[in-house]
Amino acid sequence: MSELLAGPIADRHAALGATFAEFGGWNMPVSYSGTVAEHAAVRESVGIFDVSHLGKALVSGEGAAAFVNSTLTNDLGKIVPGKAQYTLCCNDSGGVVDDLIAYLVGEDEVFLVPNAANTASVVAQLQAIAPEGISITDQHRDLAVLAVQGPKSPEILAGLGLPADMEYMAFADADLTTADGVAPVRVCRTGYTGERGYEIVPRLDDAGAVFDVLLEAITAAGGLPAGLGARDTLRTEMGYALHGHELGPDISPVQARSSWAVGWDKPSFFGRDALLAEKEAGPTRRLYGLRATGRGVPRAGCVVRLAGKDQQIGTCTSGTFSPTLKQGIALALLDTASGVRKGDEVVVDVRGRDLACEVVIPPFVPSHV
Repeated sequence: MSELLAGPIADRHAALGATFAEFGGWNMPVSYSGTVAEHAAVRESVGIFDVSHLGKALVSGEGAAAFVNSTLTNDLGKIVPGKAQYTLCCNDSGGVVDDLIAYLVGEDEVFLVPNAANTASVVAQLQAIAPEGISITDQHRDLAVLAVQGPKSPEILAGLGLPADMEYMAFADADLTTADGVAPVRVCRTGYTGERGYEIVPRLDDAGAVFDVLLEAITAAGGLPAGLGARDTLRTEMGYALHGHELGPDISPVQARSSWAVGWDKPSFFGRDALLAEKEAGPTRRLYGLRATGRGVPRAGCVVRLAGKDQQIGTCTSGTFSPTLKQGIALALLDTASGVRKGDEVVVDVRGRDLACEVVIPPFVPSHV
């Protein structure tokens, strides 16, 4: 078993009293003051996450944007430099190798942020077909990522002299004054919580000093450092897909309700033929939300059945207690042949006990991005 990777500021998390757990090969802070408190801080005030485990890759060279657009699902032609786009890297069968954010710097430069465990796979898939003059550089251990999320996040950034008045999915480069000097950062109006927020990308060597400045401002505003636990409850409430759960090599964007991130009219992208065929035929399963109507919390891997019938119609891909709704919620891939629809009642097998749930279309709570 390979040794867990540590982020650039693990010592700071330990000093803050964080508990840790493995995620994607990294030793990640799970919580500091408790998941529910951290979740509430992000929904009501502001929180900061260290998500430096996220991958980073630079595609550069003449025509880099056009090359990326010919490989990843979404259509980069729909955005302009200074904007970012959610997109997918698929395999030949239409399954998802990874979901990622593509930052369009210019026609000759695209910055990619994949998931931690899949960075090498995405980079390798791009490198395998990159034409001469296009380079794909793995910057996983060159840069850090810090997420400032919550309704107070704009005032936090503005108070530190960072750009805050940006459209959703826009980004800008700036300088942040820290105790160690001036740190160049990329500020992106993105996030994974459903609240207004930003992801700040400093150099790895500057991560500690940048974190210190942000944390001081956030705690002064009544916010909290937040860990992986709150990140998961927040994203599940929004119905955001997590690779390895709602997306994967055998789970397509059509099944995962991510068709909006596919440029269907583009002449080429990885998995195009298979995805077009699935779209035309209709998927055999589709992602839904489940809201518990009884007491209990559905979890990933739990079997889903039609109410009153001993017929499995799917499996929960994620499940948690929603701190906002004060009830159990889940995401589940359900067979389309079952005829299940929004508003139907299903039963989730939670450790041998039936938990009644209502079928819903995520998000479970309103988006404030």
